[in-house]
Amino acid sequence: MATDEERKLLTARINQLAKKAKEDGLTNEENEERQKLRKEFLTNFRESFRSQVEMMQVFDKSGKEVTPEKVKGIQRDKGLRDD
Repeated sequence: MATDEERKLLTARINQLAKKAKEDGLTNEENEERQKLRKEFLTNFRESFRSQVEMMQVFDKSGKEVTPEKVKGIQRDKGLRDD
């Protein structure tokens, strides 16, 4: 998983290329770079989102845990749950 600094640099470069695309257009190399960076961004986003969901616990209004069994199973497999 990418660090915060790597994500910031990745986003900054994507934004630079987007601005250049609007103003002057991109070369073939820049278009390829932009596609590669977008794929990397989406991969990082998906990993981060999956991690957040897998760490989540859900409780109802009375305080009873109602985390979905699928998520509980993943948490057990990763050693995050004892039950």
